[in-house]
Amino acid sequence: MEKIKFTSPDMQEVIEFYCLEQTQINNQNYLLVTQDEDGDSEAYILKETFSEEEETLYEMVEEDAEFEAIAKVFTELMEDVDFEY
Repeated sequence: MEKIKFTSPDMQEVIEFYCLEQTQINNQNYLLVTQDEDGDSEAYILKETFSEEEETLYEMVEEDAEFEAIAKVFTELMEDVDFEY
């Protein structure tokens, strides 16, 4: 499983996530990530907001309708994943 490092723009701290899955919907890239490699844990859906050469910016999907729609797509892509929201 690929591990990705993110830098928080507010606090300049590095946060590491494991990328479980990625998808593109309407030319928008989304990642399903978690902080734990194994077992049940909280997962987050991140949306790409900017990409240029070696810098890509992501932010967490917080709008309920968008989150539910993308969660359904990830549920279909990963048969063994259930979302609770």
